[in-house]
Amino acid sequence: MKINTIRFVTSARIPSQYPKYNFPEFAFTGRSNVGKSSLINTLLGRKNIAKTGSKPGVTQTINFFCINEKISFADCPGFGYAKVSHNKRLEFIEMIHSYIISRPNLKLLFLLIDIRREPDENEQAIITKALNNNINVMILATKCDKVSKNEINNGISRICSSLNINTEYVVPTSAKTGLGKNIILAMIQEYCK
Repeated sequence: MKINTIRFVTSARIPSQYPKYNFPEFAFTGRSNVGKSSLINTLLGRKNIAKTGSKPGVTQTINFFCINEKISFADCPGFGYAKVSHNKRLEFIEMIHSYIISRPNLKLLFLLIDIRREPDENEQAIITKALNNNINVMILATKCDKVSKNEINNGISRICSSLNINTEYVVPTSAKTGLGKNIILAMIQEYCK
């Protein structure tokens, strides 16, 4: 999939603020500091489309981007970061759940999980919410450039065991090296058909 144009559309907190277009949409969600915005920038081949920061928790709304005027990306707020208040974390989780159940053009949810850690109940809840609403989920194991190939395999096994899923639902990625980029873009293209 070739990226020709990218346009920031809007930031939203509630369904009434979402863009009204019906383009196939692909959402990216995960804990704070998982490398979500960096991976989106890598996928799009640009440096500063999705905002990144030295401190976790930069994304606090759902940010919508229009790709090639025919595909939509939704960058969801990071959740689970310790320096964000408990109430704020709950607000972000609720924002993501509300988005999942009220976005009919959502084709695929990418849930990003750091290869070095085990998923928790928040990730499991998001997967369950998506599957209960007939939204497919693909796990993107991030930061694979920070570990050895053996540790990548162990990390994927740990994620799969924790979530009770097969390895085919996990793509190892790295925003730094571009690992997984072609697989993700091919998947997006397939879901657009």
